[in-house]
Amino acid sequence: MSFCSLLSIEFLKLKRSKIGLLLLAPVVMMWVPSVLNADMNFDTRGIAIAPEYNFFIQGFMGMVWFMLPASLVICTVLLTQTERANKGLLKMLSLPVSPAKLCLVKFLILLLLAVAQLGMTICAYYISAAAASHIQGYDFLLDPLFVLRVAACLYAGAIPMAAVFWMLATLVRTPIFSVGIGLASIVPSVLVLNTKIWFLYPMSYPFYLLMTEYGKAAPGVYETQVQWLPWLPVAVGITILALAIAALRFGATERRA
Repeated sequence: MSFCSLLSIEFLKLKRSKIGLLLLAPVVMMWVPSVLNADMNFDTRGIAIAPEYNFFIQGFMGMVWFMLPASLVICTVLLTQTERANKGLLKMLSLPVSPAKLCLVKFLILLLLAVAQLGMTICAYYISAAAASHIQGYDFLLDPLFVLRVAACLYAGAIPMAAVFWMLATLVRTPIFSVGIGLASIVPSVLVLNTKIWFLYPMSYPFYLLMTEYGKAAPGVYETQVQWLPWLPVAVGITILALAIAALRFGATERRA
């Protein structure tokens, strides 16, 4: 089967799931408090940052640090466990299709789900910023090109993290352990970010990119330049290694059955 055929099959499976609601829930949870507490963006505690940028950064901060990674963890487990529960994976592997190709198709679906959630986040930001602007009598809306650029950077930074989560979901068959390991790995990301080896920890990448934007909006708070070396080659290496392991181990138990 071709890559496109496998992709279309996976899309049909998604239509029958309620994964969209799973992606929307954390977005709503993040932005409703931002509207209710919009007045706090004027109290910057001596930090030289405009309220509209403060509104944007604070709203995205919780999303990037925990909600987006947590959504990826849960989605990876759902994508693997749904197949195993209904013996769908065994049926797919009985077809003339490479397990590695099927693995990469499912990973692409995971990345597309991340795109969908970030799209929801952008929409929620503009709805929330418009509501906060009306309530506070201050324009919190930022240039769409700026918002899209930042969102695209955050998405790119999340790809290595998604690859690691996908590898874990492929290797760990028990859902509760897979979710537990994934969620536990998110928590120390902020602490790791303050060490010299932060680039070895993919779960810190999106937050690192957001903090560089924070540094640009609030001079003196954080560094404003992305440290491409050694980060970029390490990130690419981690992504390739994680996907290679996932591809090799994908459906290994079913193939032995």
